[in-house]
Amino acid sequence: MRVRVLFFASFRDAAGRAEETRDLPVGSRLVDLWAALSRELPHFAKFAAAPPAAVNCEYVLLETPLAEGDEVAFLPPVAGG
Repeated sequence: MRVRVLFFASFRDAAGRAEETRDLPVGSRLVDLWAALSRELPHFAKFAAAPPAAVNCEYVLLETPLAEGDEVAFLPPVAGG
């Protein structure tokens, strides 16, 4: 199945792109996608746990199954004052 992954802020900088289309095995969950990204991008691997994420503009749990055509965004931590 194919999903669209959006990268924001530090994740965009680390990935070197704002988005990508990724092929995943049928039955993949959000946590599986994060694991794949963490293996490929050292910045992502620095996180002890996956950050909050949205699928199709809705916050979801990491165990959420993904489906063909989903749009996924992992939300990087932000700091401010």
